[in-house]
Amino acid sequence: MTDRVTISIDAMGGDHGPHITVPAAKTILKRHPNIELILVGLEDVLKAECEKNGLINHPRLRIHHATQTVEMTDSPSKVLRGKKDSSMRVAINLVKEGVANATVSAGNTGALMATSRFVLKTLPGIDRPAICTTLPTISGHIHVLDLGANVDSSAENLLEFAVMGSVLTSAVDSLDKPSIGLLNVGEEEIKGNEVVKEAALKLAASGLNYYGFVEGDDIFKGTTDVVVCDGFVGNVMLKTTEGVAKMFSHYLKQEFKRNIFTKLAALIAIPVMMALKARIDPREYNGASLVGLNGIVVKSHGNADAHSFATAIEEAVIEVEKNVPERIKHELETLLVEGRSE
Repeated sequence: MTDRVTISIDAMGGDHGPHITVPAAKTILKRHPNIELILVGLEDVLKAECEKNGLINHPRLRIHHATQTVEMTDSPSKVLRGKKDSSMRVAINLVKEGVANATVSAGNTGALMATSRFVLKTLPGIDRPAICTTLPTISGHIHVLDLGANVDSSAENLLEFAVMGSVLTSAVDSLDKPSIGLLNVGEEEIKGNEVVKEAALKLAASGLNYYGFVEGDDIFKGTTDVVVCDGFVGNVMLKTTEGVAKMFSHYLKQEFKRNIFTKLAALIAIPVMMALKARIDPREYNGASLVGLNGIVVKSHGNADAHSFATAIEEAVIEVEKNVPERIKHELETLLVEGRSE
């Protein structure tokens, strides 16, 4: 385990910028005495926010000035070409230079992926990085990838995603051989398109703990530890899940407000509702990993609050302590290179 972990933070990124990232940094510094943080962004703005949060002279916090910010509407190409001194780019550069062990940003996902890939490059044997996140299940939680980085993945890409998801899950959950499911429209071998069928054959021969095809409902059942899918499918699945959760919450509130009796029932049900909220609170699952890069980058939800952003920082810390990129590199060498030479 690393004695001292340094995380660079794109402090200007996301919908709320320093109003969220600085309080989150305060939480992390209180919680973890071995963590050092670098807030990257407009120096005057960050100093003012640090002053407000009592962090201006904190020994494990420093500010690194960057003159530009990335807007949520900026195209990845615009950011790559025209915003070389953005808080996002500078935070990633600090990882490349070895000043920071990892970086966290709530900024524009496309720009973050493009910039991270350009600056850090991919690990040997990785064609495309993927976005991996944790979702709650009936039995605990599950890791799902890809969630939008690649919308036209090949069978070989899906195999790479499986390797990366397996290593990440093994590291952060301390599982020896995480089970891997391939998302499909059915469990039968004849189901699915040609890419999925070919990927299934590759996974079966890979040496990974391949479970087989899984369907959408298997994700939240927790049938496997990892679910692999194309980025187009994964992103639609994730956004649909978020929409269903909002709809459920909306209807539940409506029903409890229907009349005096339902309002009284709501009062009685408060402990149960609070317990349910705690179990599926999306803030506890914030922090999607950009796996496959030669460095650790964690993407926070753009609308994250301070608690949620702190969760994303902790995800980065875990990946540093578990040395995830190096473990992915090693797994690829042992599972893929040797398999192809046979």
